[in-house]
Amino acid sequence: MFQKILVANRGEIALRVIRACKELGVRTVAVYSDVDVNSLHVRMADEAICIGPASSAKSYLNIAAIISAAEIADVEAIHPGYGFLAENPHFAEICESCGIRFIGPKPENIRLMGDKVQALRAARAAGIAILPGSERALTDRDEALKVARRIGYPVMIKAVAGGGGRGLRLAHNDVSLVNAFLTAQTEAEAAFGNPGVYIEKRLDQPRHVEVQILADARGTVVHLNERDCSIQRRHQKLIEESPSPRLSPKLRARMGRAAARLAESIGYVNAGTVEFLLDRNDAYYFLEMNTRIQVEHPVTEIVAQVDIVKEQLRIATGDPLRISQGEVKVHGHAIECRINAEDWERDFAPCPGRVTAYRAPGGPGVRVDSHVCAGYEIPSQYDSMVAKLICVGHTRESAIARMLRALDEYQIEGVKTTIPCHRFIMSDPRFRKGRYYTDFVDELMEIQRKKRG
Repeated sequence: MFQKILVANRGEIALRVIRACKELGVRTVAVYSDVDVNSLHVRMADEAICIGPASSAKSYLNIAAIISAAEIADVEAIHPGYGFLAENPHFAEICESCGIRFIGPKPENIRLMGDKVQALRAARAAGIAILPGSERALTDRDEALKVARRIGYPVMIKAVAGGGGRGLRLAHNDVSLVNAFLTAQTEAEAAFGNPGVYIEKRLDQPRHVEVQILADARGTVVHLNERDCSIQRRHQKLIEESPSPRLSPKLRARMGRAAARLAESIGYVNAGTVEFLLDRNDAYYFLEMNTRIQVEHPVTEIVAQVDIVKEQLRIATGDPLRISQGEVKVHGHAIECRINAEDWERDFAPCPGRVTAYRAPGGPGVRVDSHVCAGYEIPSQYDSMVAKLICVGHTRESAIARMLRALDEYQIEGVKTTIPCHRFIMSDPRFRKGRYYTDFVDELMEIQRKKRG
């Protein structure tokens, strides 16, 4: 096992990695921007180094500053968390060239899956169905129109190097296709430095279901079953649960085997997530692969009873997986609510500011992953998530009841949060019956807007 690692991230995921390291006897080095000087991850780490001002480009995305910090602290490895540099193949290559282990997949894995067109080809080669769409990146709107007319509207325009809902647009006809295509190109160029986009068929009321995989350097791949991530706003996840209320045991097994097969086919190493879209007839299609730990990994950890972060660390040292596929079971039902500093009644507008009072819920079956406390200043420069609230029960019904109780207990004052929104969703009859899809929240919000007049 490593003696010392650097955590190249902030917030709750930095804390999550630091805690796993402490339990394994690994010393940690935190990096931080100047607005994060009082953040909990800075205080919890064994060492901390400032890497720049608030701007992500000058701090958490500054490869030179992070590598310099790693060399000053004399670490053996870097854990990138999620976001920022976690899926940057260049960063992974630089780490390795400096003799620092990157705790994640191989650069070639990241590069392949980061190009969405290449990822679709890899999935198809592994025998996984993909949605009808363009065969390559598109730069010409006339060509985009031809593809859209061939596969039929509605269609999704997606950034080749996309993620996080950026460079993603829906088109219902030729007129909206042209506007969506140009907008997606502009967003993709600004966010990823690559204007390339592709087109694929838009399913009617799809489910977003993803499969967590772990793979060691010896070629062993294990899937840890699935998470349902269909409750989203602005194409970004809001609530996740495991197991999915939609999947039968047979479908769960088939999707798990498909995810593992893809990982095996590309020689994948470390933790990753294969994402699928599920149609009304339970046909599933490859969406993308995230080559990192996911925000929603706790629901899988709880249900599979596997510490994914510790497994990442062990895999990075060259250890074999400590669990076989036959040992993976479903233990109860877990639900995660992402608590964001947002005003859900104003289209989830960010609400940075000072937390004047904070009290986390507790009791049986309740887990809170958060870096927030009373007096904490939520900065405007970063993601608005302040906590992940995870509840587990023997059944889905008991998990929902526990989540509602925990949401009522949760006290965050000084900023608006999505806690009322989560209560609203949890109480909705369709959600309670598991009858939801990726547009579910948008439809609920539209109903609320009409009620308010």
